[in-house]
Amino acid sequence: MNNINSKDYRKYVNSKIPKPSYFKNCIWAFIVGGIICTIGQIITNFYNNVGLDKEDGAAATAITLIFIGALLTGIGIYDKIGKRAGAGSIVPITGFANSIVSPAMEFKREGYIFGVAAKMFSIAGPVLVYGFGSSIIIGIIYYFITK
Repeated sequence: MNNINSKDYRKYVNSKIPKPSYFKNCIWAFIVGGIICTIGQIITNFYNNVGLDKEDGAAATAITLIFIGALLTGIGIYDKIGKRAGAGSIVPITGFANSIVSPAMEFKREGYIFGVAAKMFSIAGPVLVYGFGSSIIIGIIYYFITK
């Protein structure tokens, strides 16, 4: 039997782990994130040109980008983009749509109630809870400071 101590084993494992190219990953994240934001700006300009004011155009853009992110996740393209882009695809609002649709699709075989509905917010749920909770706390603090 081959006896190996933990230090040698850790050294062996570290030699086999692929080393990421941080510079290349940052470039891809920047490029893909920039493309997503550019598409968002094009959509905003379109909505503003068809008569929506700035606020309504921004809301329509967010809705459109969420739809595109969910659609691309549903047909399997967004995961391919995410493998290459990393944080460049996660940070924009399309990444939020992906974080809701992906778990729902993964658990769809368990049914619409216990699969899709129950797992839909498994990733995005904590973000929503803490976002709502912190906004309520900030709102209460703001209320008492300005009162």
